[in-house]
Amino acid sequence: MLFRKEVLEGIAGGRIDRVFRVWAEPRVRAGSTQRTWAGIIVIDSVTAVTPEEITEEDALRSGFKSRAALLTALSKSTKEGAYHRVMLHLGGPDPRSELAGNADLTDQELADLEAALDAVDARSRRGPWTREVLRLIEEHPGLRAQDLAERLDRDKLPFKADVRRLKSLGLTESLETGYRLSPRGKALMAYLRSLGE
Repeated sequence: MLFRKEVLEGIAGGRIDRVFRVWAEPRVRAGSTQRTWAGIIVIDSVTAVTPEEITEEDALRSGFKSRAALLTALSKSTKEGAYHRVMLHLGGPDPRSELAGNADLTDQELADLEAALDAVDARSRRGPWTREVLRLIEEHPGLRAQDLAERLDRDKLPFKADVRRLKSLGLTESLETGYRLSPRGKALMAYLRSLGE
């Protein structure tokens, strides 16, 4: 489930605790979670509703100025299906964000990260790629994934999957557009340069 930036900011600030979607079948279920840059979103409930069941409070608590504005937005959806009210809340920070923010690494931790990159590269069918992607992101923070992938003559979706692998190690952070190295990633790159890599 995708969230606009202002909606995530509203959820993080406690102003938004529900969103509405047009779905033939619900795409999320109660109890599921979703990682976002704002933190972990927890889905509390998913309920099919008629337009008549949508209240003024629903509109305000989903980031709209009025019920009419929410209903207008829903009516413009090109998707087939019923309206669904998704109740949700911010469950806490994404553990990867906390990991990414830790740049105070010992020599052993840096060596372990280097070994983790080596292991990822060793499993790759196309050969080593981790350092090349980290250097590219370091040199071009905020550049679209499509443009980064093209610089490596790669397709966007496999490239994004690789960046997610680096993110799981706490080395990159997603921006509204593109990526950047995390503090942890910057520390690792400085360490690798000191080794002559």
